[in-house]
Amino acid sequence: MSDLLLQSLPLAGLFSVQHKRHGDARGQFARLFCEGGLSELGAPFHVRQINHSQTLGAGSVRGLHYQQGDTPEAKLITCLRGEVWDVAVDLRSGSPTFLQWHAEYLSAGDGRSLLIPAGFAHGFQVLSEEAELLYLHSADYAPGREGGLSVHDPRLAIDWPLPVKNLSARDAAHPWLDHHFTGVHA
Repeated sequence: MSDLLLQSLPLAGLFSVQHKRHGDARGQFARLFCEGGLSELGAPFHVRQINHSQTLGAGSVRGLHYQQGDTPEAKLITCLRGEVWDVAVDLRSGSPTFLQWHAEYLSAGDGRSLLIPAGFAHGFQVLSEEAELLYLHSADYAPGREGGLSVHDPRLAIDWPLPVKNLSARDAAHPWLDHHFTGVHA
């Protein structure tokens, strides 16, 4: 029996990952990542980079970020502290769910992660006073290939649970999508 359980979400390739917890009098243990286990479950994922973020203030938003060109990246997101509303937007050219989004609540200790395939934008809103996330990336960061979407874009119509606040200058400057945007190749 695997220590990971995948649950398909409404957008193809997007999964909730449940981590089996093992507990005793000392506390708990959970495997957060297993390349072989994900491959066996039909969701291969190779880690190239690991990042950690701390975000302060309920309502704060990071995102929506993606990589384009020959460096699209998949992400495995786990909440280590606090609670977030984690959003994935399908940007894959030709996808039947192009520009649709899905969000999941992730909180510290819930034993879940969000597996976001390449070709998606990612962002999150903090619901607690502080949140820490662990990101596993399938590709190296490529500054010349980064892209971003406005969290207020009416074409996406993301229904954030709290008023959006504390956007970075970079995130606040992301443009709205226009009719020229045809997606990314994953």
